[in-house]
Amino acid sequence: MIAIFDYGIGNIHSVRKALETLGAQTVVTCKEEELTAAEKIVLPGVGAFDDAMDYLNRGGGASILKKQAASGKIILGICLGMQVLFSESEEASQHKGLGVLDGKVLKFRNGLKVPHMGWNRIKLGASGRDCRLLNGINDGEYVYFCHSYYAAPRDPLVSAGITEYGPDFTSVAWKNNVYAVQFHPEKSQGTGLRILKNFIALN
Repeated sequence: MIAIFDYGIGNIHSVRKALETLGAQTVVTCKEEELTAAEKIVLPGVGAFDDAMDYLNRGGGASILKKQAASGKIILGICLGMQVLFSESEEASQHKGLGVLDGKVLKFRNGLKVPHMGWNRIKLGASGRDCRLLNGINDGEYVYFCHSYYAAPRDPLVSAGITEYGPDFTSVAWKNNVYAVQFHPEKSQGTGLRILKNFIALN
């Protein structure tokens, strides 16, 4: 069972449909007992960092997610769901992030069009060859992005996948049981489905 965390900001329907197409059982929930019982958790997200953290802090979701991450539960953050896993964001004026991953979310300042939207390539980062989320994914495969901010992990080994948009940025993060992708795997056709299939198989 994979729990898709419902905190009011997320592309929940398409994520759930993609996972179920691949044979996973899912539940959309914000209840601690269901998140605890699930084998894995997906944290989707679209929108603003402060809005997401405000909801998570008010509803108790922040403490639940930290507890689940610390317990060894496998977690996948998607897009904004990736960013809130980090310590802080330049987008935020009120809230810190969850701090499950150490680093800061930065705004693109490369003179290119923002948001970074559409198809772009991923290539293996420092820990990419060891990251089971990327099994079968080759350098240069295309995935779908839509974001104006990107995560910069403090530890370079957390960068399992990188993407060039001006300078390189971390598009796949991984530390122990916590995985995160800046792109939308549910919108990334065959490559995205392979990544979600790898996530389902993680144990």
